[in-house]
Amino acid sequence: MKELNRSYKRIVLKIGSSIFCSDRQLCDRSRFQKISSQISELVGKNGKEVIIVSSGAIALGMNLVHLKNRPKELPLLQACAALGQNVLMDYYRAAFEETSIAMNKKLYCAQVLLTWEDFVDRKRYLNAKNTLGTLLKLGSIPIINENDTISTDEIKFGDNDRLSALVATLVNADLLIILSDVDGLLGRNKELIKVVPEISQEVKALACPTSKRTSVGGMITKIEAAKIAVDSGIPCVIANGRAENIIQSVAQIHTASGNWTLFLPKKGCLGARERWIAFGTKTKGRIMIDEGAHKALLNNKSLLAVGVVSAEGDFNIGDIVSICDRAGVEFARGKAAFSSAKLDKAKGQRFDKEVIHCNNIVLL
Repeated sequence: MKELNRSYKRIVLKIGSSIFCSDRQLCDRSRFQKISSQISELVGKNGKEVIIVSSGAIALGMNLVHLKNRPKELPLLQACAALGQNVLMDYYRAAFEETSIAMNKKLYCAQVLLTWEDFVDRKRYLNAKNTLGTLLKLGSIPIINENDTISTDEIKFGDNDRLSALVATLVNADLLIILSDVDGLLGRNKELIKVVPEISQEVKALACPTSKRTSVGGMITKIEAAKIAVDSGIPCVIANGRAENIIQSVAQIHTASGNWTLFLPKKGCLGARERWIAFGTKTKGRIMIDEGAHKALLNNKSLLAVGVVSAEGDFNIGDIVSICDRAGVEFARGKAAFSSAKLDKAKGQRFDKEVIHCNNIVLL
């Protein structure tokens, strides 16, 4: 497979809280040491660039205040995140400090907290990209987490799987590795699926949500994250983070023989700006269109008001919106040139100005 014969210079590594914390909330600090040792080898000796997207702050905070189940109340969840984030970074710092001594090369880790707003706002998006790029040039290891202490339902990613995929597209990563406590995607007979050429509805049907008390997401969110990555031309691997030297093994893949699931990247991937429109921001509304407009968009045409059937949500000029067929199935996203209020009056009519110009539409 030609897709596997490539060099993985820049790697985004997502680490689930289940790698560090058991379902009984017991934290195994030795896991930080094992992970940091592998990453230090990649960065210090092999010249790789690694960005970590790490869960675990809420789980560690829950442990400090003796909570058995993940809080449902947002203030308590944010408090656990605030308490646990400090512990999480302290564990990482200590682990990298120890491996730096062993390698005789100092490696620094940097804390970066993000929310959806950092992706929605194009200026903040580019600023985050530049900051991460500079940290990598300095030879440091950015450790990213969602800013749970201030995130509300409206600006939360929902899980770090999606965040890791968005970060991978943000920094133009060569590989996304999602570490969990399972070997990868299992088939209907519980066999490990080693290669996924395309994320079809059948593949999605194999996923199931998590039942762990300290986690969110599960295989469903991992497949959704993998889809964002492969649609952006980035291969994605789901692997067991507790397996011996798993990070180093995956980072050097050239065949499909590993004990993990590899999602192959799509050919003709999206450009940086298209990735931002398609995945980098939450949509502010939905526009339903008729069959004629649907066909026109598939042929790289602009969306005109005459083809609009209805619109939902409250959006302004410049906001990203979902574009759906009559049945409400999303097939594209675009940057609106009309507000929802103006579109409500103009829908179905002939208008000189495009509702969304073809250069601002990305087919999904």
